[in-house]
Amino acid sequence: MKKYILLFLVSFIIFSCKEEKKDPVTTIVKVEKPKPVYVFGYNLDDYKVINDTIKNGESFGVILDRHHVMYPKINEIATKIKDTFDVRRVRSGKAYTILASKDSIEKAQVFIYKHNKVDATVINFKDSLISAYKVKKKIKTVEKEIAGKIYSNISTTMDSLGLKPTMAINVADIYAWTLDPLRLQKGDNFKLIYEEKYINDTVFVGYGEIKAAVFNHKGKDLHAYKFVGDSIKGIPEYYDEEGNMLRRAFLKSPIKFQYRVSSRYNLRRRIKHYGNRIKAHRGTDFAARYGTEIMSTASGTVVESTRRGGNGNYVKVKHNSTYSTQYLHMKRRNVRVGDYVKQGDIIGWVGMTGSTSGPHVCYRFWKNGRQVDPFREKLPAAEPLDPKIKPKYLEFIKSFKEQLDSIQLPKKEIPVFVEKEILATH
Repeated sequence: MKKYILLFLVSFIIFSCKEEKKDPVTTIVKVEKPKPVYVFGYNLDDYKVINDTIKNGESFGVILDRHHVMYPKINEIATKIKDTFDVRRVRSGKAYTILASKDSIEKAQVFIYKHNKVDATVINFKDSLISAYKVKKKIKTVEKEIAGKIYSNISTTMDSLGLKPTMAINVADIYAWTLDPLRLQKGDNFKLIYEEKYINDTVFVGYGEIKAAVFNHKGKDLHAYKFVGDSIKGIPEYYDEEGNMLRRAFLKSPIKFQYRVSSRYNLRRRIKHYGNRIKAHRGTDFAARYGTEIMSTASGTVVESTRRGGNGNYVKVKHNSTYSTQYLHMKRRNVRVGDYVKQGDIIGWVGMTGSTSGPHVCYRFWKNGRQVDPFREKLPAAEPLDPKIKPKYLEFIKSFKEQLDSIQLPKKEIPVFVEKEILATH
């Protein structure tokens, strides 16, 4: 009897286990297909994408030939797009993208030349309809505020704030006549309202305009506000809080930044290079690193650009019937006779050509055909703000002045940043 009872219990347990066993549940996972990625209107899924950089000695033809485009076709492309893009001007170091066919040949069909992070030229030769057009990536402009104290020099201070060297140069340009960056002293401070530009919110592509600035130098505030004072010319200039233009007819120096005056205008100077004999020095020497850019200190026409004797490579610019300037000892000249140059244009680079013992530019200033010391001359000022425009200007700068006043200076030598997104452009 016990034997049958035990058998019944075992059978019941087995049957119960079978009853509890359920069919497996099938879970369906929906995998979304990746969204296609488009670049300048091209679906990258349709091509083999090749990103590269132009090497030294490479040309447009060499690159396309390597990607299976025959030279007759290359010549046809170059001819048809020459009004939009000169293929001879591709430069080593520039990035490019090739969109090639996704077959075994991988023949190039589209060439994208990237001038910089923002601008590119797209050349389409996929079929007989060859075309080329310029494109620009969308840029977001962000307004920022910053305040800092000078504890060494302006370039070191800007660097400590995380700003690029170009910002220090831009600020030096604005204050070229009202503030000597070499005379800034510890304790001076500044506030800026400026723009930074980004692609995809993260890729920095440069600074926009400096809208307003104030430098406190030796306890005195030096304001600068960007404003279009001449609606006909439409060129913005920087003015102080009273409406006086900061720019003058002539810059103080032909070197933008990081220089020192190694020798001044002196008719009784003893020159070591000439055996310590007295020889009139009718220029001002600005010592700077070899290869530093040299600017024209005012707008005018190039009347001389040559190499001659002790002057070495030099350029002379005639500004009007009264004033001319001359720039000696250049490594290389960047202008030709007859060229019109604007104030601040690069006309050459610091060198050691001619009679010189070190890299510098000898800056000579001519008034009515006679060389004079520009630092002793009462030079003409730039055109003042039209009195009719001044009330509009004072109203325009009111909000900027309040904004500058609200920016807090650091208690110690620590930068203060404030950032706000203002617009998306391009």
